[in-house]
Amino acid sequence: MPKGYIIARVDVADLEAYMRYAKATAAAMAKYGAKVLARGGQYEALEGTARSRNVILEFASFETAQQYFHSPEYQEARAHRVGAATGEFVCVEGFDDPGH
Repeated sequence: MPKGYIIARVDVADLEAYMRYAKATAAAMAKYGAKVLARGGQYEALEGTARSRNVILEFASFETAQQYFHSPEYQEARAHRVGAATGEFVCVEGFDDPGH
């Protein structure tokens, strides 16, 4: 079964509120088995408009990633982010064949 990924590209306007959001996501991440592949850190815009913060979360499946995002636990955490940051969040299915 292919893994699922949530990719977030975010610009933070209110760091204090955003940090509350980040901390509050821990319970949902644990419940849905999220593995953090990238969070913040160095980046380079290779093409297009960059955002100041980039996050990649890996899940056991696309469906699990969707369940995480729509879960009551994540939505409660998300309330801290609304108004504190703007960005794009996408759910992406990985390859079933690692050699693909």
